[in-house]
Amino acid sequence: MADGECFAESARAVGCPHAPAPGLGLGPPLGWKERLKAGLANSGSTLWFLAGLGLLYALRVPLRLCDNVTAGERPQTSWTVGDKHQRAEILGESWRALEKESVLHAPVVTGFLSSLTPKFYVALTGTSSLISGLIFIFEWWYFHKHGTSFIEQVSISHLRPLIGGTESSISEPGSPASNRESETTRHHHLSECKVWRNPLNLFRGAEYRRYTWVTGKEPLTYYDMNLSAQDHQTFFTCETDFLRPSDTVMQKAWRERNPPARIKAAYQALELNNDCATAYVLLAEEEATTIVDAEKLFKQALRAGEIIYRRSQQCQHQSPQHEAQLRRDTNVLVYIKRRLAMCARKLGRIREAVKIMRDLMKEFPPLTMLNIHENLLESLLELQAYADVQAVLAKYDDISLPKSAAICYTAALLKTRTVSDKFSPETASRRGLSTAEINAVEAIHRAVEFNPHVPKYLLEMKSLILPPEHILKRGDSEAIAYAFFHLQHWKRIEGALNLLQSFRMIPYPLEKGHLFYPYPSCTETADRELLPTFHHVSVYPKKELPFFIHFTAGLCSSTAMIAFLTHQFPEVMGVFAKAVSMISRTCVEYL
Repeated sequence: MADGECFAESARAVGCPHAPAPGLGLGPPLGWKERLKAGLANSGSTLWFLAGLGLLYALRVPLRLCDNVTAGERPQTSWTVGDKHQRAEILGESWRALEKESVLHAPVVTGFLSSLTPKFYVALTGTSSLISGLIFIFEWWYFHKHGTSFIEQVSISHLRPLIGGTESSISEPGSPASNRESETTRHHHLSECKVWRNPLNLFRGAEYRRYTWVTGKEPLTYYDMNLSAQDHQTFFTCETDFLRPSDTVMQKAWRERNPPARIKAAYQALELNNDCATAYVLLAEEEATTIVDAEKLFKQALRAGEIIYRRSQQCQHQSPQHEAQLRRDTNVLVYIKRRLAMCARKLGRIREAVKIMRDLMKEFPPLTMLNIHENLLESLLELQAYADVQAVLAKYDDISLPKSAAICYTAALLKTRTVSDKFSPETASRRGLSTAEINAVEAIHRAVEFNPHVPKYLLEMKSLILPPEHILKRGDSEAIAYAFFHLQHWKRIEGALNLLQSFRMIPYPLEKGHLFYPYPSCTETADRELLPTFHHVSVYPKKELPFFIHFTAGLCSSTAMIAFLTHQFPEVMGVFAKAVSMISRTCVEYL
């Protein structure tokens, strides 16, 4: 499947309910993990109740429950109330009997505790340690999987409504206030978590598939490929496709989930029309196993795309349908030229790639949201044409345009380049920072605030993977996409990484936002959808472990230690248990 470019929109919100419909059969069925998670969330109290009953049944013999229940029964005396004097006399006798029973209660409890053997204490503490250990392991896994505590989540969603602590702040589901609140929350969430096309995305067949052949791992997630499928349907198709049989076949091909089926459909489209540009695009992206083969197919697509584009230009004013067809043919032509420039860059013909990108930016100036300038920045850095890089930054590093890690970190690299070869922390601490060094430090601070995940990859503190086809601004996915192509440029400038190393420990105030908006809280969830499961997602700010993880870990350790000591020193631990029970009983009686 080709990596379609966006013409009118370059960003898509994560989980947006109004996103274009995916291809046929792209809806994943609900797996057993999701069903198990939903069942656990809905029946947590029931499971705890059953676990308590099971523990009580397992300990019925050492606790001697039947004997104690039988011994605790008292015969009931039936009496009839006569006059007032007889009732007062009976109540007085009952009160005196209750006082005697409370006095005799202490020896009964002491006798019950003295009858328990050390094996009972070993079994009790060992079982408690096992249960708390299982809870600790589950809490740890759930926290690293979802970033929250399962016990806290169940408590908030189930226990808090029962207690009634949030009744005053909860609106009725159908009330206007509730609708306005949910709508505001949804729009805020979507504005923070926009997913953008990766301007430097790799080729499916020549790069992603070769990685799968070598490692046996899938570098692209289902969610990432599904977003690409939606892009292809939106920007490579239009309403007039039914007029051309080849475009009708390609419309179905973009919705196919199986790669061999898409390739087969592309060949069918070429049989119907040898000048079907989108068919060549699909074959270049998915069937070609080398960049050379992909470039040959893209050249064929360029020849066909230019013919179709000229025809659409002549008919664009005839009807709205012809205008839509021209927009689609423009998207196809720009996409082909851009991929040809990327092929030239990968094959070492960097000046040719720069020329193609510059021509694209001049010929189609409205397409600034395609971020072609980021491809141009990377190629100019490879040529070490730093003056041209500064000129591009002066045009696109504007307050009105969306920022990116490529713009922020490239600006920091250029300012670091002027001072990095002579910069020394010891010298700077003695004489202070010069104006150029202050500018370099501020530029790095600005870049790190925009995306705090990048330094880990540039300093090689975290392993790189293949970048995804979509990225999240200020997220881990954008950091991977930037470092994958720009790490070599930072290494080429002597001392640049040493100056960046001072920012490897990111202070927490950065999340509040000084130069940019406060750091969004939804990046972790979106990055987990975009990045493969074998990659450990970088999280900022670093989340602290929930209280229940510390509590269950301490409970498991303490009960395990008590079980071990009881097994090794039963007499000492027996005396200790009796002393603790007597002290506890004394405190209760005192209160």
